[in-house]
Formats: sequence, structure tokens, C-alpha cells
Amino acid sequence: MTSQPQAQTVSMSQAIAPQAFDYDLAIVGGGIIGLTLACALKDSGLSIVLIEAQAESVAVAKGRAYVISLLSGRIFSEIGVWDEILPQISTFGKISLSDADYEKVVYFEPQELGTNGLGYAAEHRVLLSALQNQLKNSQNVTFLCPAQVIGADYQADGVEIELRLPQIGQVSSLASSPITNDQLPMTNSRIRTRLLVGADGARSRIRQAAGIQTKGWPYWQSCVVATIKPEKSHNNVAYERFWPSGPMGVLPLPGNRCQVVWTAPHAEAKALLELNEKQFLEKLEYHTGGLLGQLELIGSRYLFPVQLMQSDRYAQHRLALIGDAAHCCHPVAGQGMNLGIRDAAALAQILTAAHQQGEDIGDIQILKRYERWRKTENLTILGMTDFLDRMFSNNFLPIVAIRRFGLWMLRYIYPVKIYVLQLMTGLRGRPPKLASH
Repeated sequence: MTSQPQAQTVSMSQAIAPQAFDYDLAIVGGGIIGLTLACALKDSGLSIVLIEAQAESVAVAKGRAYVISLLSGRIFSEIGVWDEILPQISTFGKISLSDADYEKVVYFEPQELGTNGLGYAAEHRVLLSALQNQLKNSQNVTFLCPAQVIGADYQADGVEIELRLPQIGQVSSLASSPITNDQLPMTNSRIRTRLLVGADGARSRIRQAAGIQTKGWPYWQSCVVATIKPEKSHNNVAYERFWPSGPMGVLPLPGNRCQVVWTAPHAEAKALLELNEKQFLEKLEYHTGGLLGQLELIGSRYLFPVQLMQSDRYAQHRLALIGDAAHCCHPVAGQGMNLGIRDAAALAQILTAAHQQGEDIGDIQILKRYERWRKTENLTILGMTDFLDRMFSNNFLPIVAIRRFGLWMLRYIYPVKIYVLQLMTGLRGRPPKLASH
């Protein structure tokens, strides 16, 4: 079992002591994005508390894999986790883009960018464990897990946070077996911080409690996720294949495994989930065009709905939102996780600079610098993923003709191909300093 960071236990006397601030920064959400922010700030001189509601053993067990862009890889390298991550993930040697049974396939290759790969496929547990390990010996980061925010009072100079957490001596970041809040003796506590960061996902309670509205819509589709072992080698090729019902992504994983993200209308996705293993694999072999040979299912399939969402604000007085708490996009092209990683790196850069200059990190003018930077860039990617899904998820003949022309342009018009490839890999837009080396 991967070693987990040892959290600093906070006693009640420490939590309620009459001091100006217990921490400079409170991050709500100890997932990949919240941890990335904490790692990026661990040497900034800011005191940080990371608050996660789920027991770590539960969080690490999540069976999802993600596309990690070249830019995200550079960010992970600069915060010191890449050496642990890279040996446990796959590097894309090629990306294949195709439209159903249309014979013209677009291939993207590393030499077109002058890089050693085009991105990576990483499992959730690998990323989470590496980020947690990076914080293990950090003196500036306190990890409260499991702990739940039950209230936040935004004051002129800070935020008073009310927490529900285990009694003294029960807060631990290393659980030998899964635990839930219901199994622990709980108590309420309060802490004060200069800034609260919401990294608590698409249904962010922090965002909702702060009254921040969102715009967007749920899609007519859900995603079926499955891990498979193919008969043939995946050769580190990532596949994106568009069908009229929705896109299908196949990510190469270590051990000649693949994770399939199969998008389909809700009823069809539910039906795919309910098929027996043999029926599911037969359909999957057809939809992958037999490129991987016979397939073996590993573990369980699961389903999740997809949505497009952009928060009206990423920042307000003493509050910033990052990752899915601020925005969500369609999983086509695998951009969602990477947007959150860039959010974390950008916010870390803004806060570090403000702290070094003696500025108040919770001041709205400081936080607006982050919002102006990330909101427009994220909107571009949200628009691109929405466009791709709508253009390819139909059989309307004029649209079919347009998208086939688009594929022709990607094959034969080099500047167009490079532009799209730079968008996919995160190499367009303003890079954070953490990714500039």
C-alpha cells in the first residue's frame, strides 16, 4: 500500500485559540486539484489547511483514469511529483482521431510538436497518492481528513469556517481500512483563514453557499467507463472515435490495459451498463473497429452524466473557485482535469506573488487577477468540447459533410492541425510559471 501523508492533528485548544488567523489559506477538497494547489504553495511561506470530507482510503480507491496534457505534466514536474507519477502511467506515442466507419483517420504524432509524447493516461490513485506523498513532510500544510465544512462566515479581514471533524486524536490521513464520518466520534470546531478556496467538485457546496450562480446545461448523454485488456498491444496509441450517439475515447494504460470512456444518450448508456459482459464486449469490439482484437473486461463498469458549466464568478471577497467547482466540460478530448490543474497553478502563482509583495491574498483585487486569467481560457476549451460533441454526435448530412471536411483540413492543412494539437496538449494560452521550464 502506498504510504500516505501524516496529517497534523489539530487539538480543540489550537482550533479555537484567540489568534487573528489559524491559517492563511483553507482549501476545501482534497482531490487532485486541491492537492495540486497545496503542493504548488507548500514552499510559499503561506500556512495551509486542506479539508477533505472523504476518508483517504475511499478517495484513493476511485477507479477513473484521466488524460494528462503536456502542460499538466510540466506543472507536476515543477511541484516535484512527476518522478513518482511518470513510471506508473502511459505516454501517448500517437493520437488517432476518426469519425465512425469513415476510412480517413487523422493521426497526431509527437514530432509535429517536437516533443517526446502527446500526453499521458494516468489513473486516479497514482495521481492522488503522489500528491499526498509530496505533502507528507510539509510543515506548512495541515491535512484534515475526514472533515466537513458546515458553514463559512466571510468577514472583512478573513473567513471563519465551522467544521465537523473527529474528536481530538481521531484526525488522521492514514486509514488502515475505509472509515466514514458516521463511524467516528465527531465534534464541531472553528478556524479562521485569510482565504477560502473551493476545490470541492461540480456540486460544490462552497460555491452554492456563497451564492455564486452558474451557466450551462446537462448534456443528453452519459458516459460508460470500463477498463479492458485487449488481445493486441495498444502501442501507447490514444483513440478518439466519434459515433452518431457520442464520442468514444480509449486511453492506453500500463500493463496493456485501456480505459474506455463511451458516451451515449442516457437510455442507451444505461442499457450498455446493464448488458452482460459478453454482450458488452461484443458491442465494444465493434465500436473500436477490431483494432485491439478481442477484449477482456477488468473490474466493474460505471456510469456518470456529463454537463457543461461555467460559474458566473471564479472569485469574490475572500473566496476563489478552482477545477470542477468553477467549470465543467464534456469529456471529449479529455480536457476537464487539465483545466483544473492549470487553475491550481495559476492561482498558486498569483497568491505567491501577492504574499511576497506583502499584499492581502484574500483581497478581491488579487483574486480578480486569477479570474481574468483563467475564466476566458477555460471558456475557450468549454466551447471547443461542446462544438466537437455537437458536430460529431449526429447523422445530419450537411453536418456530416462539414465534419468530414474538418477532418480533411486536419490531414492536409498543417497550421490547422498544429493549432488543434496545441489546444489539446495545453500549449496554447498563457502558461503558468510552473510550466515554463
